[in-house]
Amino acid sequence: MPLEHKILVLVMENNLKKIMYALIVVAVVLAGVLAYVWIERNGLVKDLKIEKEQLTAEMIQLQNDYATLTSDYDTLNVQLDAEREKVEQLIVRIQETDATNRAKIRQYEKELGTLRSIMKHYIYQIDSLNTLNNELRADAAKAREEAAESQRKYEEVVKVTEDLSSKVEQGQIVKGRGIVLEGLNKSGSVTNRSSRVVKLRTSLSLVENEIAEKGWRRVYIRVKDPDGVLLVENVDQQFVFDGAPMYYSSSREVDYNGDELDIIIYFSGETEYRKGVYTVEVYTDESLLGTADMLLK
Repeated sequence: MPLEHKILVLVMENNLKKIMYALIVVAVVLAGVLAYVWIERNGLVKDLKIEKEQLTAEMIQLQNDYATLTSDYDTLNVQLDAEREKVEQLIVRIQETDATNRAKIRQYEKELGTLRSIMKHYIYQIDSLNTLNNELRADAAKAREEAAESQRKYEEVVKVTEDLSSKVEQGQIVKGRGIVLEGLNKSGSVTNRSSRVVKLRTSLSLVENEIAEKGWRRVYIRVKDPDGVLLVENVDQQFVFDGAPMYYSSSREVDYNGDELDIIIYFSGETEYRKGVYTVEVYTDESLLGTADMLLK
């Protein structure tokens, strides 16, 4: 082989080796670049998945927060239900979206922020309404207490008025004192011998009372024998006391002007008087004035 040809062959071999080495270097560099890009991509995907999981967790937490919101108002409850539906739909959309779709993930993050702001508004609204309700309840309770206190005071005034009216009414009632039951003989003298008694005399005094009603009053006596039997002159003799009819032995009508007034009432209906204790009860239409006893021998 000529020398020139050998030299050319050697030069070509050297050039081929250089090209081969260059290609090897380029291949190594490309492999390194590809490995770096692959690692970077895997890391980015991992970060995006973590970000998606965090976003999903935040949405679920928001869903739980919405679930705890309660209201006593139907209109507000309807609005809350609508927001809960939005949160639930957004969770489904996040779960169905690929983590590498960064545009969608960013959109969902914005929607999450909007839903949080809306929830804060509802929390403020519910707190305000609850505060207002509490104030209204407190005002209503206070009003009830004041009404109860007013009712109590009114009842006290009514009671005091009734007590005063009762006292006035009681004060207007004419009272009696000094009631005495005695037996009289034919000559009108007092005797305690039953065989000599022909009639009975009841004497008493109506007490002075300036506030009592003035005018004519009837005073009744009810005389009972030793057996407790009521003595009457006429079976038609009745008067009404405390709403019930009562028989009486005798009566007398007197003109009472508020001053003390002495009264004598006779009973002569018994044909024969017996030994023992006789009792007299003295009434007006308003009250029992008193009683007295007499022993006949």
